[in-house]
Amino acid sequence: MAYSMSERNQARELLQLLRPFFPWILLSAITGVGAGAATVALLGVVNQVLAGGSGMAGDVLLSFVALCLVALLGRAVSHVSTNWVGQRLVAEVRKSLARKILSAPIDALERYRTHRLMPVLSQDVDMISDVIFALATTLVSVATVLGCLGYLAYLSLPLFGFLIVALVGGTVAQLFAQARGVSGFWKARDHEEQLHKTYRDISAGAKELRMHRERRSRMYNGQIERIIGAIRDVNSKAINTYVLATAFGSALYFLLIAWILGWAAFQSTEPAVLSGFVLVLLFLKGPMDQILGVLPEVGRAKVAFQRIADLSAHFANPEPHLHLDRPESRVALEQSIELRNVQYAFQAPDGATEGFVLGPLSLRLDSGELVFVVGDNGSGKTTLIKVLLGLYPPKAGEILLDGEPVTVETRDDYRQLFTTVFADFYLFEDLLAGGKVDGREQGVTQAALKYLERLEIAHKVSVKEGAFNTLDLSTGQRKRLALVHAYLEGRQVLVFDEWAADQDPTFRHLFYTELLPELRDRGHLVVVISHDDRYFHVADRVVRMANGRIVEDRKTGADEAGPVLAAGLAGA
Repeated sequence: MAYSMSERNQARELLQLLRPFFPWILLSAITGVGAGAATVALLGVVNQVLAGGSGMAGDVLLSFVALCLVALLGRAVSHVSTNWVGQRLVAEVRKSLARKILSAPIDALERYRTHRLMPVLSQDVDMISDVIFALATTLVSVATVLGCLGYLAYLSLPLFGFLIVALVGGTVAQLFAQARGVSGFWKARDHEEQLHKTYRDISAGAKELRMHRERRSRMYNGQIERIIGAIRDVNSKAINTYVLATAFGSALYFLLIAWILGWAAFQSTEPAVLSGFVLVLLFLKGPMDQILGVLPEVGRAKVAFQRIADLSAHFANPEPHLHLDRPESRVALEQSIELRNVQYAFQAPDGATEGFVLGPLSLRLDSGELVFVVGDNGSGKTTLIKVLLGLYPPKAGEILLDGEPVTVETRDDYRQLFTTVFADFYLFEDLLAGGKVDGREQGVTQAALKYLERLEIAHKVSVKEGAFNTLDLSTGQRKRLALVHAYLEGRQVLVFDEWAADQDPTFRHLFYTELLPELRDRGHLVVVISHDDRYFHVADRVVRMANGRIVEDRKTGADEAGPVLAAGLAGA
């Protein structure tokens, strides 16, 4: 599988994350090594007592107790330090990913599907967290193993040489098993993304699946069962590979002990050497099993980190000058917003030779104006709105606010002029107000309750502790709550994308004939995407789109003077 970041870049990013924690990592390493060394020394004391047959008393007993305290304290400090680093490292990874998502260009976010995003933010980060918390124990185990090997070399070089040959053979087999296991984890991780997509489909399409038995059966039997079965089989095979390697290591251990005992039967071996090798090898079984046991998690964590690195690379080019902590914008609309020879092009989807192109087009929108943007599906209405909002930066042309170009540096401030309710809107529970509501200071809760009454939804929704008490409503009712947000924010430009499509006829009539004109009369620039041709006369102007171009821009109502082609249309 090809990834956009090389191993070197991933290592660099990991080192950058770890750099602030180097002192704590060093403390954990030193205390972990100290705990391992104390454990090896304890084994030496025990072996000395067993070989001498004199029992444990006096200085030997004091040494044993002191070494126990050092081992205990070293393990405790190493664990606390590693856990401290782990908690903060995971927190930094999560905050870093959140910052990158918040600052990523909208088109990049739209191309990165939700079913790919959520497993990274949840499963992959948690997997790294689990491995980090196991590092302290692994570090002590590694230090213990190395110290024990050094002690065995001190006891007998010939026996130690044979032991090293056996361990190298076992390590090679383990690395080979690890490589096969990691490839399995990659496959399982790909299946996890497919499973998330399927879960999203059965949740969002629950009603349609109830109405279509064949599709429901195909979804479960042909997709969910198949994907879950593939995850089960791949993970089982990968983990079994590790288990078999561990079993091989265990068998090798007992064969080594048997060989050492057999060596003593044919070679003259000091009792201290023989007992030392048997004692240390039996003790080493625990640390070695701990190290081998964490290898599958390390393999999964490697896959998880590569996924996180891939996500980071996908959003590596944040939108410039997108300020999270910047004070409230002072930008204001005095006269007009103008799109001048603007063009935007999408990347070609898979299997297509070219993507949709908006423009080039020009359009002027004046303060205190009510404008309808109309056209067939796919004509470019929503794309035009996203360009107007500054969500899609133009590939060519420019946006002017009161005659001044909107630049990369001012684009985020420019966006603060707008309140929007998209067709695929997301509704937040908490209420935010831009200071004045209806031109005067008043409590946010009081104003929200007034609008809930006006929008005929106060009988279902109230405000509690600065938030709506429920969002469990129909789509049309949720859109009314989104309109409450728009009222409370009090921004100068309001944009509605098919807002009335889910409203009943009575409220749709109220929206077009009362609510929109009221907003315009308060001085707002109101832009509405609509298919309701019965209400086109309410607008001051109707802008018609076709094939990514403006084909008509005409005044309506009393001021109507017939169709007027948009000034500055390029190629229309």
